[in-house]
Amino acid sequence: MIKGILESTSMPALEKMVQFTGARNALLAHNIANLSTPYFRPRDIDPKAFQAQLGRALEERRSRADSGSGLEPLRLKTTRQIREGAKGLDIRPEYMDRNILFHDQSNGDLERTMQDLAENTMAHSASLTFLKSEMDLIQMAIRGRV
Repeated sequence: MIKGILESTSMPALEKMVQFTGARNALLAHNIANLSTPYFRPRDIDPKAFQAQLGRALEERRSRADSGSGLEPLRLKTTRQIREGAKGLDIRPEYMDRNILFHDQSNGDLERTMQDLAENTMAHSASLTFLKSEMDLIQMAIRGRV
C-alpha cells in the first residue's frame, strides 16, 4: 500500500531528477578541478535530453495508467548517456567538444562550466525541495493531520 502511495505521486520523477543532477554535479566538479590539466577534455551529460526522456517516460506511464493497466513504475529508456541500473541512474558522459582548443591542447571553458554547475545546482536544490514537500505531505497524512 505504501509503495502504491509513493509511486502515484511525483516522487519517482523527482527521484530520477535528483539522481541525474547529483551525478552531473560530481561530473562538473571533476571538470572544474581538472581544467588546468594539459590535454584534459571535459565530459558532460545533456540535461535537455534527460528532461525530454523523463517527459516521455511520464507520458508513457500516464497513458498506461489511463488504459487501465494500473500505475507502473517510472522507467526511462536506455540512451547513449543514461541507463537505469539496480542502484539508480548509470550515466555515461561524453566529451564536450566546443571547437575550442587552447595552446595546452585542452578545451575547457571555466565560465561556461561554472554556469552549467550553477544551473545544475539550482535544479538539484529545487528537486530536493519538492521531494521533501512530498514526503512532508505523506508524513502528515500518516499522522492524521490534514
